[in-house]
Amino acid sequence: MLSSRSKVAAARYEGPSWERAALYLAAALVAQVTFLHFITLRGGTISAVLITVIWFAILADARRAAIYGLAAGFCEDMLAAGTGGAWTISTTITALLAGALSRAFFADSIPIVTGIVVVSTLVRDLIFWIVMKAQGFPAGLGTLHFHQALWQALLNAIAVVLLMLVYRYRERRRGDAA
Repeated sequence: MLSSRSKVAAARYEGPSWERAALYLAAALVAQVTFLHFITLRGGTISAVLITVIWFAILADARRAAIYGLAAGFCEDMLAAGTGGAWTISTTITALLAGALSRAFFADSIPIVTGIVVVSTLVRDLIFWIVMKAQGFPAGLGTLHFHQALWQALLNAIAVVLLMLVYRYRERRRGDAA
């Protein structure tokens, strides 16, 4: 039984439903594992999981963003070999950061969301490699990983811009049809 405080908190939430978010995360995981890793630019690849986490974090509160980031990172750690929780830690912190960055802005602003994606990509990779280093991974390839992170940030930004433009086009078409 929910208390009156819990009912009020549950009633105020207007972000994406857990079911929809879970479907998007599952689709992002499948896309990332099956074909997105073939789309590379100088070692950087599109991270559909990170884009999905940022989408959720922008629209949800901090607690829900952290839970979603934790689940997404855990799924990535389960699919990757030898990361030892690095994706879980980095994606959870990144979800909190993306949610905090978006609080003062509109979630439908393409330049702002693109900026959040770029910053989040770089921070997530930084945290990931810090955790990997703490687990004993050799740090000698830092420059290579930094360059890959920059290219990944660019690819993620392009993907988000395209997704937002397609979404706006669909909304406009839906509005014209009504």
